[in-house]
Amino acid sequence: MSDVVPPEVRPKPAVPAKPPNVGAPSPSSPFPPQGPGIGGGGSVSGLPPSAIPVPIVNHGHSVGHNIGHGVGHVAGHVGGHTAAHNGGHGHGGSHSSGGGSTLLGYIGIDTIIEQMRKKTMKTGFDFNIMVVGHSGLGKSTLVNTLFKSQVSRRSAGWARDEKIPKTVEIKAVSHVLEEGGVKMKLTVVDTPGFGDQINNDNCWEPISKYINEQYEKFLKEEVNITRKKRIPDTRVHCCLFFITPTGRSLRPLDLEFMKRLSHSVNIIPVIAKSDSMTIEERQEFKQRVRKELEMAGIEFYPQKEFDEDMEDKSDNDKIREAMPFAVVGSDKEYPVNNKRVLGRKTAWGIVEVENPNHCEFAQLRDFLIRSHLQDLKEVTHNIHYETYRAKRLNANGGLHPISSNDTQESNL
Repeated sequence: MSDVVPPEVRPKPAVPAKPPNVGAPSPSSPFPPQGPGIGGGGSVSGLPPSAIPVPIVNHGHSVGHNIGHGVGHVAGHVGGHTAAHNGGHGHGGSHSSGGGSTLLGYIGIDTIIEQMRKKTMKTGFDFNIMVVGHSGLGKSTLVNTLFKSQVSRRSAGWARDEKIPKTVEIKAVSHVLEEGGVKMKLTVVDTPGFGDQINNDNCWEPISKYINEQYEKFLKEEVNITRKKRIPDTRVHCCLFFITPTGRSLRPLDLEFMKRLSHSVNIIPVIAKSDSMTIEERQEFKQRVRKELEMAGIEFYPQKEFDEDMEDKSDNDKIREAMPFAVVGSDKEYPVNNKRVLGRKTAWGIVEVENPNHCEFAQLRDFLIRSHLQDLKEVTHNIHYETYRAKRLNANGGLHPISSNDTQESNL
């Protein structure tokens, strides 16, 4: 006789009790009420969305995809599409590398950039530029052309066509420029005619001393017990070194100056009054200057070791290949093709300052102001100033008034 129990007498499996509130979501639940057959049917359709295990991964799109489709089979098309949209399209797609937690809603982290912008707009910017070179190379005129304003050794009462006075001592002139709501305090440091004397021994020392004095001022403010909320920044962020357009080679004095100061300030060499050379002469002269600087071991800005990533290296390599920029400066306007342009009038026509076919002024301006101005300030603070600060504190064990010995040591 068989021991098989007939189907009609088998005990029925116990049916679990229906969970409370099934089919009636809580007031805070974003999902619609569940009815039989909604979400694909099956025994899972009766469970609330919160009871469904959903795998959590770091990637925002995966979270949105899993939540959207997992809940979609249970909560219906509307709930699944909403969860997938919130999880996979930026509102909750950010991921954490530490704990694996995922943002499931917008919280406003992306407003940090706007907060920083507003803060910076209120405080404004400082930028200090020094010009060095022979008298008569158009140093002051070029700076006025760069900023399209009378910023170099001109007071408010000077007329536009008046001659700029000759520099007899190192002089800093500050102006506040505003463009598009952004304010910048520009300080132009003009130097006496470099190398104009009969005896030019150590003629770079006054310039080197001025640069180090600005570092010293900043350092003293920084180490004060009660220091200012915002330390006035008079440090030289950029030194434009003007090369005489001889078409032959650099003078030994030029090489010596750049060698001694390249470790204290960002030096950018430019060929002044390049309209005095033909295009072929200009290109040959530029190549010769680059070769002489390389042979002398002089690194001008932007230095290769300061490139932060491959993108910076690629951009800076193009700039280094184009330097030194052959420029023409002018703060006078002339009519060309029914419009007013900055230029120099010659017997053969108008040399347009901002025309890239005539000179490289536009490249210099874009490089100096539009792409690398902030980097010039950061390199000054993080490299040149930190080098001075470490040497100053380590050598002296404290602070004392700067002396000529300190200046000479910092130049070595």
